[in-house]
Amino acid sequence: MGVTNVIFDFGGVLLRWHPDEIVARLYADAALRERALQVVFRHPDWLALDRGTLEEEQAVERFANRMDRPAAEMWSLLQHVKESLTPIPESFALVRDLVERGVAVYGLSNMSRATFAHLSARHDLWLSFRGIVISGIVRMIKPEEAIFEHIRATYGLVPAQTVFIDDHEVNVAAAARLGFHTILFREPPQCARALHALLPAAL
Repeated sequence: MGVTNVIFDFGGVLLRWHPDEIVARLYADAALRERALQVVFRHPDWLALDRGTLEEEQAVERFANRMDRPAAEMWSLLQHVKESLTPIPESFALVRDLVERGVAVYGLSNMSRATFAHLSARHDLWLSFRGIVISGIVRMIKPEEAIFEHIRATYGLVPAQTVFIDDHEVNVAAAARLGFHTILFREPPQCARALHALLPAAL
């Protein structure tokens, strides 16, 4: 059999994800913007939040201490993060096209439980997905092998029949090592062309 399944990353692929823009909306001062990027988004605590091993309350306290800013401001930052994750229409058009042609669509995202709960409450975009794995829920994270094995085993996927799409090279490389077809996402038209090459009958 050929490829019959497609796994999509969320942030940067199906949803807009621009930390620079998030901090720019909160802080006019360039030094504060850079500090927020360094001690929040680029800090290991952000990965722990995505992995589900750090709760939002603890994260806010740590962010506030490192930023030397009020905790309420850090809660506002996290809310801005959630609200910034808006759908990319062209990417979801690609999802709908796949579903209409009988291709099974799945999601695999590094995201906190609270952020996914926010998205689930605001959008019904996930209803066409056969299955979704969120790092903060399963307490595993890309690019570690365990989370790819988890989605494979949970939904009975055969890597040789499955395409994984992500905007980070390290995640794509990890999936490729496990036998998945992969596409490094840059923009929806480029992704559609790459899928067309793998799924000529479906697209």
